[in-house]
Amino acid sequence: MRDKERIDSQISKLEEKYKDSGQDLSSYLDGLLYQRYLTYWDYIHLDTLLSLQVPRTYFPDEEIFIMYHQITELYFKLILHEQKQLVDDKSQNIDFFIEKARRINSYFKALISSFSIMIKGMEREQFLQYRMALLPASGFQSAQYRMIEIYSTPLENLVHHAERDSFSSENSLEELYEGIYWKKGATDSATGEKTLTLKQFEYRYTPRLIRIAKQVEQNTIYQKYQQLPADKRDNKELIEALKTLDMNANVNWPLMHMGSAHRYLGKDKEQIDATGGTNWKEYLPPSFQKIVFFPEIYSKQELNNWGKEWVDHIFNPDKKQTE
Repeated sequence: MRDKERIDSQISKLEEKYKDSGQDLSSYLDGLLYQRYLTYWDYIHLDTLLSLQVPRTYFPDEEIFIMYHQITELYFKLILHEQKQLVDDKSQNIDFFIEKARRINSYFKALISSFSIMIKGMEREQFLQYRMALLPASGFQSAQYRMIEIYSTPLENLVHHAERDSFSSENSLEELYEGIYWKKGATDSATGEKTLTLKQFEYRYTPRLIRIAKQVEQNTIYQKYQQLPADKRDNKELIEALKTLDMNANVNWPLMHMGSAHRYLGKDKEQIDATGGTNWKEYLPPSFQKIVFFPEIYSKQELNNWGKEWVDHIFNPDKKQTE
């Protein structure tokens, strides 16, 4: 009897839900009768997903390289999914803010810990051969990561540190975008000529990145934090979550790339160029870029020493012993 009452109640609610759709409930129930049962493989489009790995060479490790980068982009999408909710939220609910930052950090943590697949999971000899078939493509061209940065902090905080004092929030978004730090990594310092990798990326994504920057103007995650009441801005849990996010995105993640590049490109007497022509030794070190999403929550000393200890750990492992 209780089951019948529950079903009658559910049917009434469904009739209410669909009454404005132009179709009666009976039509929707017919659709349920005709519909196939949902399967796991159909729901996640498994066959399509597994067909997306298309190597350009016959080296087995290239498939690892492809899959890892595809997994990385899916994690980036998860991060953006949380960022968009933070940017859209108007409640100033501190628990909501902390939870979204925690989720973003959990995705970054998974990415950072998984990078050993790239560092230790491929044969260097294979990589140095199949990479020649990938020119001029480069992980530098990850548009989603650029979106993560733009959602996180105003563009003036993403300007290359050597030019940052020449820019401010008074500059237009277009001007700030032209000075953004990562463009230096794919530009010849002697001639000022952009690599093909950068030219392709700008042609494909500049309109979209500028559009996102305009959408979040005065409303980035950093500015959402600054707009909180003073007592909420001082929340220790929130500050710790934001510091962890900064460390994950702007220190730990690029340093994992440095470790990978050092293993595959930095062992020969002459430095091997990255596939996209980026100068990875200048582009990746956090202490060189000094990109900080939430500068207000750090001391001057913390900002001055940004990323230095970890860079020494990778490139000068014996430094502490010799000092």
